[in-house]
Amino acid sequence: MRFISVTIKLKCFQIGAIVFLTTIIALPAIAKPSIIGNPKNVNPPLAGPVYNLGGGGTDVDSAIQWMVNQARGCSRCSNKVDVVIIRANGGDAYNQPIYNMRGVDSVETLIINNRNHANNASIVEKVKNAEVIFFAGGDQCKYIRNFQNTKLEKAIESVSARGGAIGGTSAGAMIQSSFVYNACGRAVESRDALYDPYRNIEFTYNFLPWPNLRNTIIDTHFDTRDRMGRLMTFIARQLQDGKAKSVLGIGISEETSVVVDRNGNALVMGRGPAYFVLGNHQPEVCERGRYLTYRDFKIWRVNRGETFNLRNRPKRGYYLRSVERGRFNSNPY
Repeated sequence: MRFISVTIKLKCFQIGAIVFLTTIIALPAIAKPSIIGNPKNVNPPLAGPVYNLGGGGTDVDSAIQWMVNQARGCSRCSNKVDVVIIRANGGDAYNQPIYNMRGVDSVETLIINNRNHANNASIVEKVKNAEVIFFAGGDQCKYIRNFQNTKLEKAIESVSARGGAIGGTSAGAMIQSSFVYNACGRAVESRDALYDPYRNIEFTYNFLPWPNLRNTIIDTHFDTRDRMGRLMTFIARQLQDGKAKSVLGIGISEETSVVVDRNGNALVMGRGPAYFVLGNHQPEVCERGRYLTYRDFKIWRVNRGETFNLRNRPKRGYYLRSVERGRFNSNPY
């Protein structure tokens, strides 16, 4: 009996050791944050808030430099800022290119893939002390599930509130809008969305409430993946569900960024274009299991180098497109 007891204890110890080691191995790279540059907090005066919304694909370096310059309030002065890259997985490939930009004091990549890390005091402090935050692409569902209603979310909001810059690409841009298509279910593209506006389409609300992006919904990889139809559906859903009386969709092409200054002026940078799609009346048909019908979306196609004022939308320059029983009445691009 004593032999059996000892054997059981040894097995329990071995199992406990395996669990402990597995936990250590499973810890993400945030346990060893990657930083380049000066580790001290510089805390300069800030001139934002500003935002950089990237459409995915190759990043627009000039848009990231724009963020840095807008946050520090100059393009060639001596002011420097600390940049934090947030991602759910991956490496620190952003560190060196961004550190090489003008006005950057340090760049640190934080890989945060669970809510415990999003509430970790050390991580939250790093984010709170940054002047520029950039979300890498990936999966917006992971960002929402891991960050919403955490101390990390509040820290990100505090950077914007004190005049910093917030940016992201692909999923990292989509989470910046008022209404976020969270992609937590099955992936949905334009054909599916237009045929049934409710099937597998879920939204997240009250996340990162940026002042110049109220009542917006952002979609990325826009022209490459032909996402006009799903963006129109997303807009119709907000109207049908009573979330707003007027909703502006922002569709951003790959290798393109829409940067938004503190006054709400949006500038398209990179390959372009971007599309600003307005729905300001109730859809004719937006029901579960039925094709979408919505007449007269207003669409502004804004090419690179051109601007669009989000606070005071232009009264002209748009064209009208309708969706009738899940089909466009004309090419929406």
